[in-house]
Amino acid sequence: MKTNTPSLLIRRSEERGHARHGWLDSYHTFSFADYYDPGHMGFRSLRVINQDTVSAGAGFPTHPHRDMEIFSYVLSGVLAHKDSMGNGRELKPGQIQLMSAGSGVSHSEFNPSKSDPLHFLQIWIKPESTGLQPNYTEWHPGKDTEDAAKVLVISPDGRENSATIRQDADVYRLRVKAGESVSHELREGRGLWIQLIKGTLASGGDKLLAGDAASSETAGNIAFTAVEDAEALLFDLA
Repeated sequence: MKTNTPSLLIRRSEERGHARHGWLDSYHTFSFADYYDPGHMGFRSLRVINQDTVSAGAGFPTHPHRDMEIFSYVLSGVLAHKDSMGNGRELKPGQIQLMSAGSGVSHSEFNPSKSDPLHFLQIWIKPESTGLQPNYTEWHPGKDTEDAAKVLVISPDGRENSATIRQDADVYRLRVKAGESVSHELREGRGLWIQLIKGTLASGGDKLLAGDAASSETAGNIAFTAVEDAEALLFDLA
């Protein structure tokens, strides 16, 4: 029996919105703030993917959110988080924090370094329902997952030591060595989004470079091969 290989819809890095605010250099995969693209308002429950570089000693002052699942994936530097739930944390590269804003929460995100920039992805996913109790959870790589080619980092049930999200969404971190491959089986009725952070991935006749993204809503097995060492986030969404 022939296995279905879904085709991918590519979103190139240079097609993203870009904003410079002195202390902040930000790329927007989807419409955000002053960047508006009616063709890219999100993908299923995935609403925001911002790639942010924050100057030393700068950051986002305390501000409110509600009814959104917000997570940050630190790429380099240190991210200092504080919120109205009493959490005060410093996240390092490879670590993830997930804040369920629910009925309302205030938070700040800051670069505590006096010399080094902070580089991270900020991602918003719509929750399964509104008015939930605010919540905070984290994911840290362990010795067995630090360099795993594919590891579950966020899920609705917290399985495999993942951070817990209030949505039918599984998020995987990929770290694929040059010449190696990973695959993902997309079930019927679900959608896949992959955001490449660094390196180069090939899938079928498509090649993704750093900052590129690809999506599919066709069930089947999707394989990715690293042309050079690559890192990405892969979203499997209801």
